[in-house]
Amino acid sequence: MREDWDAIVLGAGPAGAEAAMTAASFGFRVLLIDEEHAAGGQIYRAPDHEHGDKGEGRELRRRLGEADVVCAFEHRVWHITRDFEVHALGPDGPMRFRAPSLIVATGAIERHCPVPGWTLPGVIGLAAATILLKTHKVLPGRRVVVAGSGPLLPFVANEIRQLGGTVVRLVDAARRRDWVGVAPQVLYAPALAMRGAGWLARLAISGVPLRYGHGLREIAGDGKVERVTIGPLSPDWDQTEGASETVEADAVCIGYGLIPSNDVTRLLRADHEFDPDKGGWVVRTDAEGRTSVPGLYVCGDAAGVVGAAAAPLSARIAARALARDRGDSAVAGHDREAARARAALAGKTIFGRAMTKIATPRRGASNWAKDETLICRCEGVSKGAIEAAIREGCATLDDVKVATRCGMGSCGGRICAEPVGALIAVLTGAHRAEIGQATGRSPLRPVSIDQIVGDFDYSDIPFPEASPQ
Repeated sequence: MREDWDAIVLGAGPAGAEAAMTAASFGFRVLLIDEEHAAGGQIYRAPDHEHGDKGEGRELRRRLGEADVVCAFEHRVWHITRDFEVHALGPDGPMRFRAPSLIVATGAIERHCPVPGWTLPGVIGLAAATILLKTHKVLPGRRVVVAGSGPLLPFVANEIRQLGGTVVRLVDAARRRDWVGVAPQVLYAPALAMRGAGWLARLAISGVPLRYGHGLREIAGDGKVERVTIGPLSPDWDQTEGASETVEADAVCIGYGLIPSNDVTRLLRADHEFDPDKGGWVVRTDAEGRTSVPGLYVCGDAAGVVGAAAAPLSARIAARALARDRGDSAVAGHDREAARARAALAGKTIFGRAMTKIATPRRGASNWAKDETLICRCEGVSKGAIEAAIREGCATLDDVKVATRCGMGSCGGRICAEPVGALIAVLTGAHRAEIGQATGRSPLRPVSIDQIVGDFDYSDIPFPEASPQ
């Protein structure tokens, strides 16, 4: 069964929900699809604990509930055709939805820099840790090392402390002078800057040891996290000869910023570009979110990592562009409204780009893993195997994928593609734009064959009649 709509929006975070509400305000029949049980995305995820819903997330869900938008929550999108037929798995089984316009607001995914021991039980990404802490009020461990780069570090550390855990070390690969260097840009969002300063102040007052310009050397233990070794880094994030320290811990929360989620736009063969200021590989759009594919629009962090504060503004711009492109007469004054939204977006974008810059790994991070360290966890491919393939002539992500199966597992390369691309750049001297991305393919998310095909008998298969002899 297929349902037809005027517009489909993928992702119900602050960008997707705003885009859906804006498009619906012009009279379009809008379907909003998300894998979670409620709107909010990663940043405003709906809680499932007794403390209840509050803040900006609650307001977003209230507004969405009052809008003329049909929401398909708990639907996993696994395939999209070139004419925007969306295939999804929901509580009632496989579904198909189609619309002449598609807005992609799938946000961003976490970037990882592999180190020895990062696959041990007890190691968790910073973004996943926020889900545990904010949504479920569950600690990742009792003695936790929080490591990586970017603004999530002090936030996660504070959340751990509030739930009664101990932050053994906060390890920031960026140096203090790096943070000072982005201070002018940070001041474009004073409220967010003050919030971050408050997190750091509380950590300092509580005596949490902060290590700037440091990184993880090794995570060790007998089948689980037990010890973490920390050491200093150079400005290019190479490990230096300075004194290292080993601390006891039962969990590690780790992450190095965000990269735009572009698996949908790659699948639909939109043009992409490598822009470090936007988080890396990102779909190419005009100022109003249009891509090279007619009818395909992108907003929020999927169009470049700039943060939740900027997401609703880019969403309104993209939804209004969709309405104008569809010839809606109600979009009178679009240029004026779009210009006003872009002006408001500019300051928030400056702040978001500063956070992206501070979190982006430097070249030295590719040297942290040892030969035996797994890079592709799904297929069990080590750094040594990937380096061997590169030395034998593999110069792109697709080359490495063919030679080693790296990126062919259930995550679809979302975890390993970034470190592999960085490793190719270090070993060959090529620019990331030359290395390219992996070709977008279905399924976008892991699905089982029996879920896709549903219930049928062998006799239901439409075999053609035999040709006459």
